[in-house]
Amino acid sequence: MGDGRIPHSVGFERRRYLFCLFTVSVFVFVFSWFFFLQSAGSPHFIEHGFLPDKKLFSVVDNFKSTPRDLSKEHHESPPTIATIQDEVKEQPSACEPNKTTLKVFMYDLPSEFHFGLLGWKGTDSVWPDISNGVPDYPGGLNLQHSTEYWLTLDLLSSRFSNRRGPCNAVRVDNSSKADIIFVPFFSSLSYNRYSKVNPKEKVSLNRALQDKLVAYLRVQHEWKRSGGRDHVILAHHPNSMLDARMKLWPCMFILSDFGRYPPNVANIDKDIIAPYKHVIRNYDNDSSTFDSRPILLYFQGAIYRKD
Repeated sequence: MGDGRIPHSVGFERRRYLFCLFTVSVFVFVFSWFFFLQSAGSPHFIEHGFLPDKKLFSVVDNFKSTPRDLSKEHHESPPTIATIQDEVKEQPSACEPNKTTLKVFMYDLPSEFHFGLLGWKGTDSVWPDISNGVPDYPGGLNLQHSTEYWLTLDLLSSRFSNRRGPCNAVRVDNSSKADIIFVPFFSSLSYNRYSKVNPKEKVSLNRALQDKLVAYLRVQHEWKRSGGRDHVILAHHPNSMLDARMKLWPCMFILSDFGRYPPNVANIDKDIIAPYKHVIRNYDNDSSTFDSRPILLYFQGAIYRKD
């Protein structure tokens, strides 16, 4: 008889435990709803000081307490020429180095890596005096990979005292004060013009320049300091930097796409995609201007990509 009471008492204790647990759960549920409804009924229950933006809630409170005057909203006068001119005056009219977003150190590579590929020959400097004229860039298919040319010119002119308009990047002389290190090698132009091996030569000029660039960068203090991770190298043509890309992979590449790169060499986490230069012909009888087209539909290059 004593053995038969043990299961009964165990079952009773289990049911009592479940009942107590259920009672506590219901009590907590009702209690939480009570506080929720009370807080919902009072807009000042929450202390604004604990929230991210006090101004946001002050605007909301004013919106609730003050009725909107729709007549004023629909009869506000449009901005005048004077107000527009005042806004324009507030914007910087020239490049201000101390207010730029990006500080860039650019290597003074020999001219054979950049403007020398365009036929320019310097005597006293590795850079042309672009204040008196800029070496011409070839047209045709070369234009869609001219990013290297324009970025270099932008940095060279960033400290001109008479430069018009603001600038987002400025060239600095001290690499320790720079955000990034720019490598001014016109790699796409080098591939387009000098990738063929000339008679009596073992390698092409394009291959030779890539080998020289790798050797140059590996002994630079800036490359050793970061392992190349803060360096920007242009390889916009899909076949440019074909021999050096595997050796310089820690850098940030500026590419047209990732089509011919393994993911450990080029990827979206570290590299930049710059679209092809616009080479599409205008539509027939199209009188619209660039500014009148608010939507960019696509970029199209002039090379048929098989991959």
